[in-house]
Amino acid sequence: MAGEPSVKLTMDDGVGIITLNRPERHNAANDEMDERLWDAFRELHAAADLRCLVIRGEGKSLSSGRDTSELGMRDGDVSHFAFIERGHENTKLLTSLPCPIVVAMKGWIIGGWFERALLCDIRVAATDAKMSLPEVIHGVVPDTGGTCRLFQMAGHGMAFDLALTGRVLSAEEALTHGIVSRLVPVEQLDEVVLGIARDIATRPPLAVKLVKRMLNGLALPQVEKAMGEELLAQVVVYGSDDYAEQRKARAEDRPPVFRGR
Repeated sequence: MAGEPSVKLTMDDGVGIITLNRPERHNAANDEMDERLWDAFRELHAAADLRCLVIRGEGKSLSSGRDTSELGMRDGDVSHFAFIERGHENTKLLTSLPCPIVVAMKGWIIGGWFERALLCDIRVAATDAKMSLPEVIHGVVPDTGGTCRLFQMAGHGMAFDLALTGRVLSAEEALTHGIVSRLVPVEQLDEVVLGIARDIATRPPLAVKLVKRMLNGLALPQVEKAMGEELLAQVVVYGSDDYAEQRKARAEDRPPVFRGR
């Protein structure tokens, strides 16, 4: 929305609410939006009264992924390694938040924002939600840690299917595979998600934090290991002949000729 920040943070009786606010772009993420997002997470880490966090999107979608008008853009002389490593350090602001995170998934949830949703604690989907990991179509790999969480939730076959084909996953199929835990009508999504967060906020905060700590102890070591592998894989991809050919072919509007190197 014109004149409004691309990410808004509000607090309501122990519940933090992060709202992605580029509805005209289906909340596609650009650098400014990501900077505001991680600033909001830093503020939340310092909030002593925070009991639960909601992540939602204004408009029709949670997020359609990276803003395609900024694909490949990077500030300054930053190496591939440093660029991805910086992204991972920011992602850890999400995974290390001590309170539960509930995410409202509607419309398009694509790429890095699908991975971020996977790294949240509770996923509630509207019936119109559509999810995908299209990175391989663009010649790169998912690199936000979400594929590991997808593997933990839905198993080897589903993780391979989504990561290698880039196909769109419906809300109903996501529920079947445990990728989301609840499915609700679009018009009820915010109400249901806020209700979950407010309910959690009434529970004894120490018990809630310890439950999250216990469950993260089972899941996060694998996620962090996977992110290390993703960093190395993405650096290799960015420097490969195939990636250069992918970009050149797109610019020349022709089919790419890959050589596997």
